[in-house]
Amino acid sequence: MTTGSGEQSPAVAPAAEGARRIILVHGTGHGGWCWYRVATLLRAAGHLVDAPDLAASGADPRPLRDAPTFDDYTRPLLEALAALPEGERVVLVGHSFGGMSIALAAEMFPEKVAVAVFVTAFLPDCSHPRSHVVEQVTVHGCLALIWLALMSSG
Repeated sequence: MTTGSGEQSPAVAPAAEGARRIILVHGTGHGGWCWYRVATLLRAAGHLVDAPDLAASGADPRPLRDAPTFDDYTRPLLEALAALPEGERVVLVGHSFGGMSIALAAEMFPEKVAVAVFVTAFLPDCSHPRSHVVEQVTVHGCLALIWLALMSSG
């Protein structure tokens, strides 16, 4: 796994007793680097922290077109979870569009996720496909822009 600084993480080892493994997931247009201060504080408290760059983000130089599906975009997170030792459970923290990534990861690896924390993040519901969230943001985002334009013209 790649850290937010672009360095290769060491092999995944089990968390020490009392420590939590925490995976911080960035939003669109960012990379693992955006969690630097939070990761530093969590590590100082004794936790194992990873902040992977999702596909075509952060230090990953690929263009977004090389990650054509959401699963492709989220693959670095999914691979990190797949590599965890059996029985280890992590805390996933997602910000902004990272909420969609941690929701997918929790759905695919429920046995490896202790809790998912959505920090001002997109949160899909249980009755619609993931694309519904993006559709709603687009609709409401356009409505908000129209409302702002109307309010500022008065």
